[in-house]
Amino acid sequence: MTTKAPVGILISGRGSNMATLVKASRAPDSPYEVVLVASNNPQAPGLDFARAEGIATFAHPHQGMKRADYDALIDAALRDAGVRYVALAGYMRILSAEFINGWAGRILNIHPSLLPLYKGLDTHGRAIAAGDAQGGCSVHVVTPELDDGPVVAQARVPILPGDTADTLAERVLIEEHRLYPAALARYISEHG
Repeated sequence: MTTKAPVGILISGRGSNMATLVKASRAPDSPYEVVLVASNNPQAPGLDFARAEGIATFAHPHQGMKRADYDALIDAALRDAGVRYVALAGYMRILSAEFINGWAGRILNIHPSLLPLYKGLDTHGRAIAAGDAQGGCSVHVVTPELDDGPVVAQARVPILPGDTADTLAERVLIEEHRLYPAALARYISEHG
């Protein structure tokens, strides 16, 4: 039996994408296992889910800390847990270039737009305002440039008449939950 690649997941909130990654990791053919869920928000509801699943957690508030110092804390927690790949799942902090370069080619993120469109926040509102026919989500490799790394998978969602940012976000989230586990598994299988 081959050893599953150890994955650390960074979250800031409810962790719905993290939960789908954890559930997918339990499949016998999954190439990864989640060994740590870390957060910059000690009250993040996703931490409770991880604990209930028997997964180690790390939480420390970032307020009052320099970005490099905070990222060093997260980096140490990931390395102490033996993590080989990092998955960002609703982690609402911009990571320092030093952190990203230390994990180069081993950090993936799920972003709620069809990259390279609508990097950053308010992706659904911006897509609707632009009159786009479709929104969606992208899994990409994280690089120091925000939401700019190579896209490894995308899912498209039609923008319907009367859609609001919230209604579109709900439908895109369903696709995120389908896309991210498959994309992470494929990426890890291809990169060892």
